[in-house]
Amino acid sequence: MTGTHADADLDLDLSAGGDDWRPTPHGRFLAQVLAEHPFAGGKDVLELGAGVANHTILLLRQEPRSLVATEILPELLDSTRANVERNCGANQPIEYRVADWLSTEGTFDLVVTNPPFCKSGKQNRRYFIDSLILDAHKRLRPGGELVFIQSSMADVAKTLARLDENGFDARVVASMDGPFRDYYFEDDAFMAEIQRVPDGFKVVEGTHLETLSVIHAKLRPFTPHEGAHIPAERRDG
Repeated sequence: MTGTHADADLDLDLSAGGDDWRPTPHGRFLAQVLAEHPFAGGKDVLELGAGVANHTILLLRQEPRSLVATEILPELLDSTRANVERNCGANQPIEYRVADWLSTEGTFDLVVTNPPFCKSGKQNRRYFIDSLILDAHKRLRPGGELVFIQSSMADVAKTLARLDENGFDARVVASMDGPFRDYYFEDDAFMAEIQRVPDGFKVVEGTHLETLSVIHAKLRPFTPHEGAHIPAERRDG
């Protein structure tokens, strides 16, 4: 089934079909924050998991030097391209790549993403968040930046601590509360896991609420000491 919708606030005309991921509450809130903060202007940007291009379009409007948009399957990337061309035209500084998460080439000034969590498909549902924290330096230039969103149920305090441990100065730039999605309640293991997360969610007048937080992190300068177990030419963080 194919559907189209327009986001009046952000002026997005999006089409989705097949197995495309429609914008979730996470994706819509990240889009709002991207519309309000010019993170990408003049930068080389990598977007992981471009989906139906709701973030891609907003990043292009900020006039980056270049933008690489990735998806894990060619057909998903076709939807990204179609929505970009519908909203921005064909003549844009963008490259479309089929890639699995951070498994792509090049270095960038900025990485933007909405990491999978509840439906990550991993035993560690934080896998994509933790992978981003541990390995984004391979895709970032010195002083490079991350912008991503996560739920309070994925433990924002843990994320900020791990970012600091891995050389990032990080802060929450925006947050909002929102109701649980129906499929959360259908996953008994997930519901049990989130009980153990400090401040992972709250219940207000019978409604379960998660807090969505957009995190901005900047890679601190780092030079490994001479005895580090890596070749000198790869001492980039």
